[in-house]
Amino acid sequence: MVATFSSTGKDTFVGSPRSRVDGPAKVTGLAKYAGEFAAPDLAHGYVVSSAIAKGRIKAIDTAAAEAVPGVVKVFTHENRPRTAWLNYNYQDAVAPPGAPFRALYDDKIHYSGQPVALVVAEDFETARHAASLVSLDYEAEEPLTDTEAARDLAYRPSMNRNGIKPPPKPWGDPDQAYDQAPVKIREDYRLAIEHHNPMEPHASTVVYEGDGRYTVYDKIQGVSNSQGYLASVFGLNKDDLRVMNPYLGGGFGSGLRPQYQLFLAMLAARELERSVRVVLTRDQMWSFTYRPDALQTITLGAAQDGTLQALRHDAIEGTSHFEDYQEVVVNWAAILYKCDNVELTYRLAKLDTFTPGDMRAPGAVTGVFAIETAMDELAYATGQDPIRLRLKNYTEHDQTMQDKPFGSKALKSCFAQGAERFGWDKRDPEPRAMRDGRELVGWGMATGVWESMMMQTSAHAILTADGKLEVGNSTGDLGTGTYTILTQIAADTLGLTMEDVTTKLGDTRLPEAPVAGGSWTAASSGTAVMKACRDVGEQVFRLARQMENSPLANVDFDRVAFTDGRIEVAGDPGRSVTLVEAMRAGGVDRLEATAQAAPDKDFNDAYEAYTHSAIFAEVKVDEELGQVRLTRIVSAVAAGKILNPKTARSQILGGVVMGIGSALEEESMLDHRLGRFMNHNLGEYHVPVNADIYDIDVIFVEEEDKANPLGVKGLGEIGIVGTAGAIANAVFHATGKRIRHLPITVDKIIG
Repeated sequence: MVATFSSTGKDTFVGSPRSRVDGPAKVTGLAKYAGEFAAPDLAHGYVVSSAIAKGRIKAIDTAAAEAVPGVVKVFTHENRPRTAWLNYNYQDAVAPPGAPFRALYDDKIHYSGQPVALVVAEDFETARHAASLVSLDYEAEEPLTDTEAARDLAYRPSMNRNGIKPPPKPWGDPDQAYDQAPVKIREDYRLAIEHHNPMEPHASTVVYEGDGRYTVYDKIQGVSNSQGYLASVFGLNKDDLRVMNPYLGGGFGSGLRPQYQLFLAMLAARELERSVRVVLTRDQMWSFTYRPDALQTITLGAAQDGTLQALRHDAIEGTSHFEDYQEVVVNWAAILYKCDNVELTYRLAKLDTFTPGDMRAPGAVTGVFAIETAMDELAYATGQDPIRLRLKNYTEHDQTMQDKPFGSKALKSCFAQGAERFGWDKRDPEPRAMRDGRELVGWGMATGVWESMMMQTSAHAILTADGKLEVGNSTGDLGTGTYTILTQIAADTLGLTMEDVTTKLGDTRLPEAPVAGGSWTAASSGTAVMKACRDVGEQVFRLARQMENSPLANVDFDRVAFTDGRIEVAGDPGRSVTLVEAMRAGGVDRLEATAQAAPDKDFNDAYEAYTHSAIFAEVKVDEELGQVRLTRIVSAVAAGKILNPKTARSQILGGVVMGIGSALEEESMLDHRLGRFMNHNLGEYHVPVNADIYDIDVIFVEEEDKANPLGVKGLGEIGIVGTAGAIANAVFHATGKRIRHLPITVDKIIG
């Protein structure tokens, strides 16, 4: 992908608002997605999904489907090539403990919607029609899909996911402290199952290049993950397997792991020795990863002034029978608030479902909603302002990690600036005290928190003799602005304009980088790109010093600056050499470097790093109808250095909108008798639309952080964390009714 940008002529791009360099390609339709790449002799696959949630396939009849003109082959567990699943224990980069799901492996049905056949035809319409003719006879068993019903079967996972912090050991005596506390809060909280539903459905196009070589276009947030998956389960050589995904039409975590359409497309392409595309339908987007249901209990004991004396957060989440999906749900309370008596427990319950998956701010959306709602309840119980209560229990240390200090934490400034912008001081604290005509007005607030992470990453930089620069690595851009910020960083590092920089992503032939997720991409890939550009800068500087009568002959590298395509002595622009002149004099056509970036061990040994926010919400509730309108949100975010205020603001806006969905609309409804999601379409699974969104005000609070060389913290997740809690607290303030089970719908308000 070639990214172009019309420069404004400013010397510094990082820190200034810049439009997306990939924007023109997206709005003109030039950007291609995984299900859009063409290939000669391309066949199309259509997935047949299981109609039951648990049991086995007694018989499968494909004769009618195979008789349809244009059908190439129907794949089932009975005729699946034995070359598949050579490595049953393949673990992708973000997999939980257990055994990854294997499509068409045998006759067993593990969950509703499981793929049971793949019909391959010359065109999509024929494949879809033929798929409707595949007949299956099942032996069904009663499924268990209700986390509440499985509560007594819940267990503490013996293995933890890589990078997922387990709950710490208890400290103090929380039970005794709770019993002795004058103020007590103990309530249950629940967040409905949610599905990611990105605009682009999951798709894979496998292009057969001949001689056992393949080019694969896959909807994935990190192409290296798909490459490793295919190489492992099919026994392929990575050198013969190029995976690309230059654009994603949204992911929200659903594209972190390879999904089953990739396996099916490669299975068919290898067997048929021709190119095959498999695109999942919107209905089938409910047949894999989702944000899991969670049963949560928050127990707070406090003094009369609101000082916490006891804190418990207990959670049970559902997972599949074949994997132990885990996320950080209960740790957030002890990260946000100081308390001397704490116990945090996290358990799993096996269900007859697909494995849940990471969905934007996994664990934090769930756990922070519970603790921030409970803290609002404590504020009312102790008769004080919700901000004052949070400041009373404020901490500068992470108690879950041996009381390590935070490298930076500007949360107090988030409270202050957010409250001022919102007008919080005008709030009447009494529920149902504020009105606007027939509507009750409610104001609520909550805290947001997310990990600030950096991952091992590599990137390259290539400077050519015409003064053009290429940078990139294999990570993806979900639409977050990664193309743009990497272009900004590269342009600033070598003193070029942004239109002189091309950023390439999403290709396994580029230097390896982790999947795009966890809000670590800016810190990780940004640092790697900066280091690679600096390495190239040193090379071209050496060429400049060697020029005859060079004005830089006796100058050290740390005394020069790169600006306007030149290397100049800092403070003396008259002594300079252009990059083009230096390369021409050195007789080189290109200079290149690949650099590695990794977390700072010394920093991580001494500090913990988190992004923080304060969210303020206004709702208006029709007193008779119970309808909720969310009319205002202010989100004040402390996230270190902001590389691009324009794309950064968009990230927070998107997160807030998803938070609104969690609070008021999104709910995947399981019929536990069938074990099936019943509202598996965008007509019945409600997400916020334009008419639901009013004013969203984003504040970036100034904060300096040294966790990485760029001083940045991630923004992808923090916008959603805490938003649902602020809205739920606002609904209570408006109505006097505390709703602890999201989403907040009309029936819960008037029921």
